[in-house]
Amino acid sequence: MSRKQTPSEYLKQIIGRPVVVKLNSGVDYRGVLVCLDGYMNIALEQTEEYVNGQLKNKHGDAFIRGNNVLYISTAKRRV
Repeated sequence: MSRKQTPSEYLKQIIGRPVVVKLNSGVDYRGVLVCLDGYMNIALEQTEEYVNGQLKNKHGDAFIRGNNVLYISTAKRRV
């Protein structure tokens, strides 16, 4: 039987991997998770901004304030 992970453990495990960060506004940011803190402030590299599924911008490095984050998930494809 596998041990359950806490959300904090899961987030530490995915640092360095491609992720999708969905904001409360509906905008998605896709990039490589560099770090995050207890407030869910997020730093991404190789960041792409998607609005309604359409690529709108490429940012390189990005910092996202945690109170804007709806969820973080691992990306299905390599960014």
